[in-house]
Amino acid sequence: MKSSVMTPARIVGACLCGLLLCGPIATHAQETGEPTHAQAELPKVALTITGHDNVRHVFSVEKAMTPREQQVGEMYRKSVPADGGMIFVWSFPRQSDMWMQHTLVPLDIVFIGADNQISSIVENAVPLSLAHISSHGPVRATLELQGGLTEKLGIVVGDKVESAALSDTKNAAP
Repeated sequence: MKSSVMTPARIVGACLCGLLLCGPIATHAQETGEPTHAQAELPKVALTITGHDNVRHVFSVEKAMTPREQQVGEMYRKSVPADGGMIFVWSFPRQSDMWMQHTLVPLDIVFIGADNQISSIVENAVPLSLAHISSHGPVRATLELQGGLTEKLGIVVGDKVESAALSDTKNAAP
């Protein structure tokens, strides 16, 4: 019968195993694995949408910059403020595909073209859906707003989007 007593050597060995093997693996899994909770609030940037009638709508949106911030996005959040949201800025115009996995509230997804004009809008994306939501062509950025807000405010395709986030290409996501 083997002894189950933890000798000092076994304790040190177990600790080293935990620090050297389990620690980095657990951290890596937390950074790349399936999100399990809402992320902390991200740094915010001012954003203005100006309509064809020159009506301006001002927001303070979180900027998702890293691949992990983008992966988690608005997942597990119970609300999105009417004057808030999240922006994903791409380093070059590209197709943007989003989904609502683990997203608990409806979102309006606004695709912003290279000319900083809204190229398309998907209103009230369905919470928890795995359906792909596509820009159907290259866009400079993707903006997530509270579901139903674009209709309520009269935001439409062709409206102009202004934000320091759109001019800061060095911090844009790949």
